[in-house]
Amino acid sequence: MQRSTAVIYTLFFAGALAFVIANGGPKGSGAASAPADAGADADADAGSPAAASAAGDGDAGSDAGGDGLLQESGPEQAARSDAGITLLSGEAPPGLPAEAPKKVRFGVVLVQYRGAQGATQNARSKDAALALARELAEVAKTDFKAAIGKGDKGSTDDLGYIPRGVLEPAPEYELFSLPKGGVSGPVDTPRGFWIARRIE
Repeated sequence: MQRSTAVIYTLFFAGALAFVIANGGPKGSGAASAPADAGADADADAGSPAAASAAGDGDAGSDAGGDGLLQESGPEQAARSDAGITLLSGEAPPGLPAEAPKKVRFGVVLVQYRGAQGATQNARSKDAALALARELAEVAKTDFKAAIGKGDKGSTDDLGYIPRGVLEPAPEYELFSLPKGGVSGPVDTPRGFWIARRIE
């Protein structure tokens, strides 16, 4: 993957994280908040790309989606109210086990759909995106780089380190529950479906 593409995605991710943090997390109940024990690790990770991204300027990813950004409103926005809050089953994610790491290094395959942050007006429907995400999750289990190549712009094999308490509950649960080298199934996030791979 070209380094410039990875840099662009990191800037987009930084903008999305800054937006979520600046706006107090996802709307409604169940919004993610940093656990009390994450402070020392989060401070120690301040130099990592993901942590630096979270502390960056909220405008960093403003033009990552181009001119065709879809303003969320109407039925699409209502349908997205649980993105990142619930698992695909519709259930709230359980708490992380005691042995879950305090930070992980990860990569992600992104599959966007109409209404997701940064998605264009002509993006696929949520159902079509889920079908593609399921296919790519199967590919990712044996060849993560091939899945990245079939994912949307912003997919990357290494986003760097991220501490607990930054992501929404569902992607955080999926990512921090993975063993090293493990690949998740599709998880809905405000940015679209993610298939995550834990590197460390």
